[in-house]
Amino acid sequence: MPSSTTVETPPQEQRDGAALSHGLKQRHLSMIALGGVIGAGLFVGSGAGITAAGPSIVVAYAVSGLLVMLVMRMLGEMSAAYPSSGSFSAHAERAIGPWAGFAAGWSFWVLLCTAVGLEGIGAAHIVTGWLPGTPEWAWVALFMVVFCGANLTAVKNFGEFEFWFAALKVGAISLFLILGGLAIAGVLPGTDSPGTSNLTDFLPHGSEGLVIGLLASVFAYGGLETVTIAAAESENPVRGVASAVRTAMWRIALFYIGSMAVIVTLVPWDSKEVVEKGPYVAALDHLGIPGAGQLMNVVVLVALLSAMNANVYGSSRIAYSLVARGQGPKVLARVSGGVPRIAVLTSCVFGFVCVLLSYWRPNDVFPWLLNMIGAVILVVWMFIAVSQLLLRRRVEREAPEKLVVRMWAFPVLTWVALAGMVAIFVLMAREPDTRVQLYSTGGMTLVLAVVGYVWQKVRARA
Repeated sequence: MPSSTTVETPPQEQRDGAALSHGLKQRHLSMIALGGVIGAGLFVGSGAGITAAGPSIVVAYAVSGLLVMLVMRMLGEMSAAYPSSGSFSAHAERAIGPWAGFAAGWSFWVLLCTAVGLEGIGAAHIVTGWLPGTPEWAWVALFMVVFCGANLTAVKNFGEFEFWFAALKVGAISLFLILGGLAIAGVLPGTDSPGTSNLTDFLPHGSEGLVIGLLASVFAYGGLETVTIAAAESENPVRGVASAVRTAMWRIALFYIGSMAVIVTLVPWDSKEVVEKGPYVAALDHLGIPGAGQLMNVVVLVALLSAMNANVYGSSRIAYSLVARGQGPKVLARVSGGVPRIAVLTSCVFGFVCVLLSYWRPNDVFPWLLNMIGAVILVVWMFIAVSQLLLRRRVEREAPEKLVVRMWAFPVLTWVALAGMVAIFVLMAREPDTRVQLYSTGGMTLVLAVVGYVWQKVRARA
């Protein structure tokens, strides 16, 4: 029998987790798993990666995609064994200690809240392009009110928004891949096959360009954590997260790597339109399909709004979990109607403050904030890998029946993933643009770890 101090003792949030509702269905989780990583980073941000890496961006996305699949498998293993709205933060607390859960959780909360504001700005920019003369900040405020309201009512509203958002994104990328494949094969009416003419200069900027493309692709994959956060509020958390993780991984790889292969085959990598319009719009305009480029802009808008919705949800649940485990102000843990409404409101307010900072202090405070969150996703992945490395042995020894999802080739692939993360940190330190992000994020993480450690010691004495 396991003792009360072993892995069987869950964090406080999991013991009190009944306060949250269980309104998410399996269809919600499946689409959240697919749609969660199909965001603006892919539709818009990939353009800069293509410009830097050229056709070798396919290799960059393949390498980072393998790392993401390993991280998702590790997170799926722990989340199926111990579903929690705190996800990796709760796992880090269980495996490493409260200070680790504190640092991982609050750094991710800052990332998500800031991302809510950034995605709102991006969405507003698209809308003002259609409706010139309207103020961007007003559109951001409208989007914020809509998603804040949806997340304040019931978790099923978040699930429904994300289900249809994700369905549209998945449908759009699937159609894009089909049209692109037909064009490459030379069977799409009105188009000639480009053959390999756009692939001859595979590494136009050498290894440095590939490195920049690799870093861009890593951050484009952010968002996989949402499904494991949401699993705690599903009808069957264990089955839900296991099914979502298993079915999503190969589809994500197909969408990302397949899309990049189609784009660089159809459009010259150095085309200005790749950055100015976005790679997907540029590719569709290149095919000459009437209205297709503008339709893709609608899809990009949906991707941004979907990311806003997911990040409002994710930030509120991370905050709720942290506070319920005694790692923050208790007011954020208040739940009514199955929803941590104070946490939702706080996350939305923080996000809108970030928007205001982009207007008020665009040259100092706002860039500092962006640099501070620049490498948070990698720090979180590091916590996930270390947590899985420590927890797996304990679970095998004390509760093997909980291993519904198993990390492949453990512990070899866990160590491979950790080595890959360290390599990316090294690459970031070499590039001037990403070096500032690395140091800023490192400083924030260190401060949070120290605060978490002090908090842990104070609570232990109380």
